[in-house]
Amino acid sequence: MDVTTLVFFAFGFVLLTVGADKLVDGSAALAEHLGISRLVVGLTIVAFGTSAPELAVNLQAAFLDKPDLALGNVVGSNILNILLVLGVAAIIIPLSVHKRVIKLEIPIMIAVSFLLFFLAFDGMLTHVDGIILTCGIVFYTLFTIKGSREEQNANKEGGNFHLYKQIGLILVGLVLLVLGSKWLVDGAIMIAHYYGISELIIGLTIVSIGTSLPELATVIIGSMKGEKDLVIGNVVGSNLFNILLVLGITSMISPLEVPAMAITFDIPIMIAVAMLCLPILFTDYLIDRWEGGLFVAYYVAYTLFLFFTATEHAWLSGYTDIMMWFVLPFTVFTLIVSVLWQAVTDTDKSE
Repeated sequence: MDVTTLVFFAFGFVLLTVGADKLVDGSAALAEHLGISRLVVGLTIVAFGTSAPELAVNLQAAFLDKPDLALGNVVGSNILNILLVLGVAAIIIPLSVHKRVIKLEIPIMIAVSFLLFFLAFDGMLTHVDGIILTCGIVFYTLFTIKGSREEQNANKEGGNFHLYKQIGLILVGLVLLVLGSKWLVDGAIMIAHYYGISELIIGLTIVSIGTSLPELATVIIGSMKGEKDLVIGNVVGSNLFNILLVLGITSMISPLEVPAMAITFDIPIMIAVAMLCLPILFTDYLIDRWEGGLFVAYYVAYTLFLFFTATEHAWLSGYTDIMMWFVLPFTVFTLIVSVLWQAVTDTDKSE
């Protein structure tokens, strides 16, 4: 392993951190300048930018006729965004969630996930399906921005100069994020090869996480800066953009054959993860650290399942039984108790 590999890895990490910092600062300033809430900036501008790696990977997969990679990239990224990215953010600092997210954005995310399942159920995402999905993101973006304008709170001080500066910060942040994530992943792959780690493990870990590094870096920096609405908006918005824009454009360019495994397992898991947000977020509109830890633990469990399945590991059967008959029932029980406890607490407060 030469020095260049380590430099790529280290420099990629630096670019990723600096890029996330500039993106968060620029987005927050732009929201204030235009009178648009930070939540909406996260749902649109930041979400679109951090979904750029997924779009790049999918366009390449479409031209190379690799439908498994294109669909798996989006579904896997959406699962990772909620379980790992949101989980890590909540561990850093408990996230208070805007009521709008509970009542509007998460139901839309769940509905869009079901839409993908419906469109993919026949085994194909056609040109028409791509047009439907792409139109969906156009309508959603226009609806979100139009409904969020807060003209009375708009800060026009500094005129166009400050506006251009804020946009410039966002663009610089996005470029650094994309470059940083690419160099970090490339360096990690070279290091993994040096130590004899298999292509399968690399694919299940480094590459799958790689396209979500911009989201992860952005929410970590955003959490540390206290930009909680920006964090939530980025995660939910990225999931919407991944399905509607990334898969929409990809299938418009080249129809995607949907593997049976995606219909019977991966997409339903993505839907279940999206629905998992509702009971957790309904409990006092807060994602606590323990809930963030639960999300991260589930991502680790999901990754292990993929590994055991891909390798046909001897532990697969026992691991599946543990997940089905212990972990999942325990989680459902915990969520029900949390919701009931919150309901009792709210009743006591009202009295």
